[in-house]
Amino acid sequence: MKKSANTRATILQQAFELIYKKGYQSTSIDEIIATTKVTKGAFYYHFKNKKQMGIAVIKEVIQPKTIDFSVSFLSSSTSLHDSLYKMIEELLLHNSFLTIEYGCPLANLIQEMSPLDNDFKEALDEVKSLWTNAIATSITKEQQNNTFNSSINAEEIADFIIASYWGARALGKLSNKTDTYTHHLNQLKLYLTSLKQS
Repeated sequence: MKKSANTRATILQQAFELIYKKGYQSTSIDEIIATTKVTKGAFYYHFKNKKQMGIAVIKEVIQPKTIDFSVSFLSSSTSLHDSLYKMIEELLLHNSFLTIEYGCPLANLIQEMSPLDNDFKEALDEVKSLWTNAIATSITKEQQNNTFNSSINAEEIADFIIASYWGARALGKLSNKTDTYTHHLNQLKLYLTSLKQS
């Protein structure tokens, strides 16, 4: 069973890397098989078709990378202001599996697949919702501790932070310069400071 689980994980990781670089529709099963060096039979043992594999990439690769990473950052400091800033800074400048030329894998798939396939849309929305909830829950706790402005809507702020991060990623793909990221981070720091309880 361990070998089977490792094969599945290898297929999903390689599929993620190819989809991140090329997009889901431009990535073929044959290409995934060739790069992982698994047999076609092994691929179809784990996934009945490309779509099932694509949904698994979202749920088993992108979701843990996004949510587990974010939750660990949000709980890493006594200051949520610092944690939120460092989370986005890490995603933009220091994360080893993200590159400026390919942007954000979650945002890429949302733009590519959510208008085309409802199953993809639901899987992607689940990841985004979990991310929003993780950030919003942390903000609500700070509001209860009287360190964040109690009049702000935590879910709206969480969505804004995610949306602005995706925007920075998209502009980075266009310019291929990290200046876009540092500009975003400078403004994010000011914005997060404005949310503190005065």
